[in-house]
Amino acid sequence: MLPQEIIRRKRDGHRLSASEIAAFIEGITAGTLSEGQIGAFAMAVFLKGMSREEAVALTIAMRDSGDVLDWSDLPGPVTDKHSTGGVGDNVSLMLAPIVAACGAYVPMISGRGLGHTGGTLDKMDAIPGYTSQPDVARFRKTVLETGCAIIGQTADLAPADRRLYAIRDVTGTVESVPLITASILSKKLAAGLGSLVLDVKVGNGAFMEKSRDAVALANSLVEVANGAGLKASALVTGMNEPLASAAGNAVEVRNAVDFLTGRVRDRRLEDVTLALAAEMLQSAGIVSSNQDGIRRAAETLAGGRAAAVFGRMVTALGGP
Repeated sequence: MLPQEIIRRKRDGHRLSASEIAAFIEGITAGTLSEGQIGAFAMAVFLKGMSREEAVALTIAMRDSGDVLDWSDLPGPVTDKHSTGGVGDNVSLMLAPIVAACGAYVPMISGRGLGHTGGTLDKMDAIPGYTSQPDVARFRKTVLETGCAIIGQTADLAPADRRLYAIRDVTGTVESVPLITASILSKKLAAGLGSLVLDVKVGNGAFMEKSRDAVALANSLVEVANGAGLKASALVTGMNEPLASAAGNAVEVRNAVDFLTGRVRDRRLEDVTLALAAEMLQSAGIVSSNQDGIRRAAETLAGGRAAAVFGRMVTALGGP
């Protein structure tokens, strides 16, 4: 089917088949579709929505547009977290090393800023010398040796998402729940995770300002992830004010280092970080309860083990 026919069908409110969605995503990956066609498709989805089955098919097609990592050789569970984005949200910088220091492996593939929110990858790029887009071999080596790595999408992982992600940002389709869902989950499925915890932000600093919208996104993410074969859970956390007492890439990295080393810890940031760490540890099977997860994460943080993991990760990826 011609791409314009697929766009027209979605524009008119019809459900797309998995084969139609796969064909459109193949066109994005191959570079045979124009930015206008991709933008028109994104707007049609934004206006007409997608069924859960369509969202699963879109996510899987975007995952399969590139390679899928295999971590079966690692001697521990593989897990990750994703935030839908906010202001002063540098949780990932502390969370990945905390969870890694507790015995899990965290191959975190992050994104850049979208709309008004800051991206984890932009923060990591503020570290002099840090390689945020290493090749897969270096990424795997870093995860194996340090327990975690925070990087951006490589050319081989979910390449269709990278192009669609950029077009959403300039076509007024950022807030589309199916597109957000597929964008997030295609990267996470390509990362070969065993489990995923989602931090869905709500408030005037988030994409979802109303609780009902945030809950709808959380439900979509969990249901589509499960439908695509990935164990997932979600927390909805507030974003009416910055989490960290800093907003800006370099200063948020400094704030994260201060947090990990115990120099300064913002209370709200600590509460959210420990809650997410506990959820990740429980979903990975390292602890049996949320309370045990919070205790384990807090002990790891207080003992300096998480700070040590962060330092080794940064060094392994070219930082100071």
